[in-house]
Amino acid sequence: MMNNADVLNREIVFAGKVFDVERAKVRLPHGRESTQEVVRHSKSAVLIPVPAPGQLILIRQYRFALNTWMWELPAGSVDEGESPEQAAARECHEEIGKVPATVVRRAALYPTPGYCDEEMIFFRLSGLEDSHEKAAVDEDEDIEARTFELREAREMIRRGEIVDMKTIVGIGLI
Repeated sequence: MMNNADVLNREIVFAGKVFDVERAKVRLPHGRESTQEVVRHSKSAVLIPVPAPGQLILIRQYRFALNTWMWELPAGSVDEGESPEQAAARECHEEIGKVPATVVRRAALYPTPGYCDEEMIFFRLSGLEDSHEKAAVDEDEDIEARTFELREAREMIRRGEIVDMKTIVGIGLI
């Protein structure tokens, strides 16, 4: 049986709006000491909104880190005191203006376990109805939602038009 690392000390070296960065001195399972830096990020809900069989809704939004607009699945952080299922329904309302009748958990994955503890929980949402309430939109978001045929989205992946990994994985989970 493998042991886990022993944490000798730790400190938050950056506290941000979306994530923190922690630096820790650890004794690794094989006995050596090492300094590790970890991005601490809350869980996130990744939505696979399916308005009808063979269709899905993607959003187009600007991503500053890459200085480009991207087509991707809607997603957002799970807020404190909120279940991942509640977060998925809330994000569906906020990002595409729809309220899901059904929220089904499909997978929970770690996109970058080498340096980040974020867990992405994928949900298939169906029974999508227009919302009668105005959604609260994040100040840094400028989102366009559009319904695609599943075959069209898969072709966009092949052409390199969809390059967001969570989106490619999510489409594979349909």
